[in-house]
Amino acid sequence: MGGLGLLAAALLFVVSPMGCYLSRAAYEEARILAKRKPIDRLVADSTTPATERAKLRLVLDARTFAADRVGLRPEQSFTRYTRLDRDTLVLVVSAAYPDRLARKTWWFPVVGRFPYKGFFDFGAAHRTADELRRDGFDVSVGASSAFSTLGWFNDPVVSTTLRMDSVSLVNTVIHEITHSTFFAKGQVVFNESFASFVGGRGAIAFFRARGDSAGMARATAEWADDLVLGAFWAALYARLDSAFAAHPDTMQDEMARRLAREQRLAARGRIYGDARRALVDSIAPTLRTWPRAWAERVPLDNAVVMARRVYATDLHLFDAVYAREGEDLTRAVRRIIELAKSRPDDPFAAVRAWLSGSDGHLR
Repeated sequence: MGGLGLLAAALLFVVSPMGCYLSRAAYEEARILAKRKPIDRLVADSTTPATERAKLRLVLDARTFAADRVGLRPEQSFTRYTRLDRDTLVLVVSAAYPDRLARKTWWFPVVGRFPYKGFFDFGAAHRTADELRRDGFDVSVGASSAFSTLGWFNDPVVSTTLRMDSVSLVNTVIHEITHSTFFAKGQVVFNESFASFVGGRGAIAFFRARGDSAGMARATAEWADDLVLGAFWAALYARLDSAFAAHPDTMQDEMARRLAREQRLAARGRIYGDARRALVDSIAPTLRTWPRAWAERVPLDNAVVMARRVYATDLHLFDAVYAREGEDLTRAVRRIIELAKSRPDDPFAAVRAWLSGSDGHLR
């Protein structure tokens, strides 16, 4: 392709929906990066509000802990701070088919396919969600207070992140630094769930090292709740998967396919009804860091189940590696990354094989 051809292709991409989306994202991220200020200077500046200074100091401490005590590579991330002019950083939109456990995905240059899109333009986020609903998808829209460029840039802490409580803030810093340390291409669920584990366990270790018993107790309770809810979402996912598989859409006859879909939707309704009762009556009373009302109002549909599973798939596997490694988080993180690299097509399978000893190693 000649020079004019390349230019034309570039212009077509820029005006395409994906090109417009990426251009807006790049513009907003450039604005965030341009407003960065060194955190150490803000902490030393007596004109910085005291609450903000304390939170920023905690970010630096968490960053140092992640590097020195967990073995992560923060590079220059979280050494700078950007104060935003809005309460929400980005809205994340995800979608799933209502009668099967399959998510809509979007392809992005370099990083591959993702099962969600983040929008700095909130109007575009809601328009995209409405379009997806009209197309028949279950849709989830949620706010995110932090982001990572996966080590491509010096990721700043933003003011939306700083509004978190201390435990959540430390967890988030360690979670995001995990992404810049290791990110398996095309394995979003593994990447996010692994980062959830490192953030959860890392927060516990952080507050333990500081001798902060209240912070450690809170971080421990949050991680215990994450494991309980991870098991809930996994069980719900498995039951839906079995029900959908019992009514396959493989018939040639249109009437038969329509009937199979109706049966899948009917089964889905029963399963979600049972799940709501279990969540309210059995799960919620055991949770220590979630309000009881949450169990009554959280939406239950395929988009929500699959979105939750992105961050909470097989958390018990990571915890099992942690136990096998003598509850040494640094060793556990190193082991999990090593296993993921050995099986890039299915890192979860590599972890299961190592735990079971089927990789040839004695445990």
